[in-house]
Amino acid sequence: MRKALVIFLWIIAGIPLCAQATHRDSVLTEARYLKSIYRIDDAIDLLSTLVQPGAMDETVMAELADCHFQQGTYEDAAGTYFMLSSLRPGNVLYKIRQMQAFYRLKAYPESVEAGRAVLQLDSIPAVVSYVGDAFRQMEQLDSALWYYRRALAMKPMNESVVAKAVNVYITKGDYDGAVAVTEPFLAEDPDNPTVAPLKGLALYRKGDYDSAAEVFQRQEDIGNDSYPIHYYLGQSYWHTQVIYRAQKELLAAWQIDSSDVNLAYAIAAVQAEGRFGFEENVKPWLDKAWEMIQPDPVMASRIHQQYGLGYYMSQESWDKAIEHYKEAYRYNPKFISALSTIAYCYEMKKDYKRAIQWYEKYLQVASPDSKGYGFAKKSIDFLKAELFMEEPESNNGK
Repeated sequence: MRKALVIFLWIIAGIPLCAQATHRDSVLTEARYLKSIYRIDDAIDLLSTLVQPGAMDETVMAELADCHFQQGTYEDAAGTYFMLSSLRPGNVLYKIRQMQAFYRLKAYPESVEAGRAVLQLDSIPAVVSYVGDAFRQMEQLDSALWYYRRALAMKPMNESVVAKAVNVYITKGDYDGAVAVTEPFLAEDPDNPTVAPLKGLALYRKGDYDSAAEVFQRQEDIGNDSYPIHYYLGQSYWHTQVIYRAQKELLAAWQIDSSDVNLAYAIAAVQAEGRFGFEENVKPWLDKAWEMIQPDPVMASRIHQQYGLGYYMSQESWDKAIEHYKEAYRYNPKFISALSTIAYCYEMKKDYKRAIQWYEKYLQVASPDSKGYGFAKKSIDFLKAELFMEEPESNNGK
């Protein structure tokens, strides 16, 4: 109704120029108000009444572009800001908005181009970082790092940019580079809850578990009770054989997020390594992992392997150990040590014929230079001798 009324009242023909100007200003004022109360569709409709073919009213177009951007119609926003930038090549805001609109559209090359156009006019650290973000989305990590380093040279204590740069280094597998980026920042803010854990993660991925544990433990001590802190602190303690601490931290992580099958498996493995009792402590966690697992043969094999190991170590049920090792091998045929373990379980059951069969299966795929190969050969010789001793009558008849 408002749009129709405005058009009706302000038909251009016969209206004095001063009245037209007054009408334009009142429409702009009303549209800005509508935009401020998030009635953006109404604001766009109202502003559209001021758009005339062949004419470019910069103020009206800028308001329209901002409405499109706020509404999330980024294609319209990008097109309108392109026209405005053509009209005013030196306007930094138009180019920044154009860069942002292209980024939201996932048109990352165009976002980079618009960002570089901004930087030719003004070296704005946030824009430098934005260009780095676009390169990161395109997986051009070296270019992303170049812009992140440039942004940090301009503003060294920018937590967000430091975190982005560290994550890129970690993705590239350059863990020393990741740690190096954190050092200047952490020298000023050593307990920063964003950057310090990233340093810990880089140390963990590097295999420096003692140093990683120190970082994560400090974060926990100052009150960082997040899932990643407990998870990686637990994993670090596990790798350094501090089993009881590992168990405590992994269980704390589970209280925060119980959706990760890898965490359930890790808890089971830590419990097994600590010999906390298979049926009471290890098996329930393996059961949880098995219930959560997606169709992933590698993970299925690992879980069955841990089941088998539990029964194997407890020596309470060789049959169950055999069952799970067979499943572990079925899911992952590269897990050839399962074959010799199955053979050994049959040997413990004194089912020597089947033990020999499974040792021979192992010999078919194992490397002759491996210790397992030599062990299997000796076991076969021993078991054949045992069988010979067990069957004296049939031997005498030959």
